[in-house]
Amino acid sequence: MLDFHEDPGPGSGRRAPRADFVSDAPRLSLNGQWRFRLCGTAGGTGPSIADPGLDDTGWETIRVPSHWVLEGHDQPLYTNTAYPFPIDPPYLPDSNPTGDYRLRFDLPPGWPGGRAVLRFQGVDSCGTVWLNGELLGHSKGSRLPFEFDVTGKVRPRGNLLAVRVQRWSSGSYLEDQDMWWLPGIFRDVELLSRPEGGIDDFTVRASYSSGSGTLLVTADAPGLVEVPELGITVPTGQESTIGRVEPWSAEHPRLYHGTLSAAGETIALAIGFRTVEISGGRLLINGAPVLFRGVNRHEHDPDRGRSLDRETMIRDIELMKRHNVNAVRTAHYPPHPEFLRLCDEYGLWVVDECDIETHGFIYAGWEGNPPVEPMWREALLDRARRMVERDKNHPSVVIWSLGNESGSGPAFADIETWIRERDPTRPLHYERDPSYRHSDFYSLMYPSLDDLERIGRRKEETPEGVVPGSADDVRRRGLPFLLCEYAHAMGNGPGSLVDYQAILESYERFCGAFVWEWIDHGLAGVDELGRRYYRHGGDIDHQPNGERYCLDGLLFPDRTPSPGLAELRKAIEPVSISVEGGEIVVVNKHDAVSLAHLGFRWQVKVDGIRRAAGPLVVPGCPPRSEVRVPLPDEVAAMMREPHPAAPDGERQPAAPCGGEPRTAEASGEMWLTVEAVLAEDARWARAGHVIAWGQARLGSATPHRRTPHRRSPRHPHPTGAGSRAGEVRLGEAAFDGRTGRLTRLGGLELDGPVLDVWRAPTENDRGQGPRNALAADWEAVGLDRFLHRGGGIERPDDHTLVVRGRSGPATRTLGFRTTYTYRWRDGALHLLVEADPVGDWDDTAYGHLTVNPPRMGTRWSLPGGYTDVTWLGRGPGESYADSRAAARVGRYARSIDALQTPYPVPQENGNHVETRWLELSGPGLPMLRVDGEPHLDFTARRWTSEALQAARRPHDLTDSGRVWLNLDHGQQGIGSASCGPALPERYRLEVRRYSWSMTLTVARGS
Repeated sequence: MLDFHEDPGPGSGRRAPRADFVSDAPRLSLNGQWRFRLCGTAGGTGPSIADPGLDDTGWETIRVPSHWVLEGHDQPLYTNTAYPFPIDPPYLPDSNPTGDYRLRFDLPPGWPGGRAVLRFQGVDSCGTVWLNGELLGHSKGSRLPFEFDVTGKVRPRGNLLAVRVQRWSSGSYLEDQDMWWLPGIFRDVELLSRPEGGIDDFTVRASYSSGSGTLLVTADAPGLVEVPELGITVPTGQESTIGRVEPWSAEHPRLYHGTLSAAGETIALAIGFRTVEISGGRLLINGAPVLFRGVNRHEHDPDRGRSLDRETMIRDIELMKRHNVNAVRTAHYPPHPEFLRLCDEYGLWVVDECDIETHGFIYAGWEGNPPVEPMWREALLDRARRMVERDKNHPSVVIWSLGNESGSGPAFADIETWIRERDPTRPLHYERDPSYRHSDFYSLMYPSLDDLERIGRRKEETPEGVVPGSADDVRRRGLPFLLCEYAHAMGNGPGSLVDYQAILESYERFCGAFVWEWIDHGLAGVDELGRRYYRHGGDIDHQPNGERYCLDGLLFPDRTPSPGLAELRKAIEPVSISVEGGEIVVVNKHDAVSLAHLGFRWQVKVDGIRRAAGPLVVPGCPPRSEVRVPLPDEVAAMMREPHPAAPDGERQPAAPCGGEPRTAEASGEMWLTVEAVLAEDARWARAGHVIAWGQARLGSATPHRRTPHRRSPRHPHPTGAGSRAGEVRLGEAAFDGRTGRLTRLGGLELDGPVLDVWRAPTENDRGQGPRNALAADWEAVGLDRFLHRGGGIERPDDHTLVVRGRSGPATRTLGFRTTYTYRWRDGALHLLVEADPVGDWDDTAYGHLTVNPPRMGTRWSLPGGYTDVTWLGRGPGESYADSRAAARVGRYARSIDALQTPYPVPQENGNHVETRWLELSGPGLPMLRVDGEPHLDFTARRWTSEALQAARRPHDLTDSGRVWLNLDHGQQGIGSASCGPALPERYRLEVRRYSWSMTLTVARGS
């Protein structure tokens, strides 16, 4: 057998690449159940694989398309940058799992004679194909189609199709793309009937300028182009100019449907008129600047890997559109062609990226990197040709990307030259070559906010390897900037999305950014108890291993949106709504459409209780402009009128679990919320879907503090009266006489507070290896193991209790001296917490580390019977110092269990900033209310932060029998340091004196 898998060439026996299209010519899907046998070496089952007479009834069956490692054969492997085989190009180890596939099929009745084509949409990594015992050829380039001419080779009955797929091939050296290594025939297999004299390939050029369109369709055979809506009936090769057309854009994906006919075949055309150009250092589409609000998208499903069906693609696109995403970078390979058809229809800008990445050559110091070596030239060019030819007719594709993280080399010049000659209508992107000679964009990954600001001003530092002031340096500064990766969405995060977007919208150089990435690459697993979970690389016993680094998406593996996606939706919303004086300011951030497709509505809530609502009439507003609308008369009147407090002790109606409380009268903090919603149904969402919203506080009133009905009289017990042994009493509060902790409040048994500076590290706290590894430093100095010492209890007067103490870790001098000052007043317990740092936090004597606490707060232990929390503050989702924009100020109610975010790797979650007050309730328990003075952060969960940190998977977290409530001054931000810059200083907690206050009240049983 031929060793095709180690040949650096791209393939043999294949047809020339061509456009993907849909026509009425007969097409036979060969998807389904195939015979399959897995062997350990590249020779597979041997030369008999192609023999039609081979008895394969003893072979197993496998679903095609699929990956065999997800069908019970061998195991998936995940690496980030490392090749899972020695760097010895183009050779591979003798151990090379190889899948042999066989399918017997008949042609359906009425199948026409004439030409026939066998197409594979995707085979990972090297596929060698035989039909009826005859070798057709082989192909590499896993995420790209290849075809064989089988005219005269396919029979009406009794066909035997055989395919040998090596897991590793020379092509694997070009496919090191930070993803699971998933071998197999994973995209569709089809037999196509091609009419004699028909069209095999064609090119649609549909440009737009100043309201008119120009259409030119060229083909490899004569044909007729018809677009009835435009009155066009012309032969191929004849240009048509249309005086008035609607342009295609992601915001208004206007397609004109037509046909291309030849030799009895009708090919569907979906024509979008649009022109892409670089002018004046900016990216312009249809003559106007655009800003990509994008995501990087790998193809992934937890059960099927990269073998996606159309319904999953639609689900992705609908979720993107609903979350204000307008662009996709197809990281790091061309997607299934159906995805691009859907992007044309739904409206998404696409950066189509070539199936090239050689990142693993970093471990060889880039020696032998394929773009430098002549023997790889044809393989690299082949991948670019197949991408461009397949996808050239999609209006959604506006940029070709030459590949990802592959260093530099002459091959990129060859690729650039070929693409520019073949398709001069689209600009090119490549990020990793510091000269940017082959790119129409300056581009980086993961810059800091300060660096991004400098880039916007065209004042960035000259890249390493480029001479300052050289032609390359000058040219780069004149290019538009495309942020191809930022905001690494690994675990809880990313933070600073609003900060990044503010910079991106402030400089004309920017044409957009793409969050890394769309979905967590978790693969479904089942534990010994039958519980489903999502595996990451570290769950596979193999080295090298990328561990959890594949869990870095805005969607959880099951496509549940994460809090990070909610934050992105808010950060990139295409309409800004604010209040200035007596006006509502509406800014249209769309690039191509007015606000005519939106309706606006407002509501006013006081302490989270709705007082008034109505529609808002917003006048016409072109793209990239603003309008101002007077506040509704009813709102202006409410701002003038007094809001009498509710009668003391009056309870507002409780909220149903999971929702907002019902409308009722209220007094206190008044907020105006204005929403922009879809006025009519769209393809991807129903009318009323919220596109954007803004909030403004009206007036300066503070939340009304109710005095709830008491279980017992309000008169405080005299000092010592009614005390248990060892207790100290203050009103209805009882304290441990040794530690000073609060043990009882009214009828509630509890324990706390203790100073808490710890949180279960997020992936961003852990950083990337030794880079930005905050959590490692925290653990090194013992922030996760504070011990507490009482320092005495004082009674300045009958209504005051002062508890002093010190908290810090064993081995270290650092810590905090604490003072808890309690005052009993008006039937409630007021608490002032003061914490003063001590010891060596900066440049520690041992280890020379400088650390900041991730949290400054108090932890309380409550009875496990508490089930629900109602609060006034930001919500309903979690929020942090640098990730809070998606959380509206309002009144919310959730179960304690629903407050947890089930990150596939457990970590800090469920925090709520700017909480005015919260109430905990549960069957048979008194309600506990806590009022911030003015605000608190809170988390409530059934396990400690230590248990959260120790858990490997969400189902490892079990009910401790207690509810652990944190009432905090705050936490540090989240950031995106798992792959990116360090957390900005403004989102860190300083080592300084802290003080914060709260009031605790216990009411009647809930």
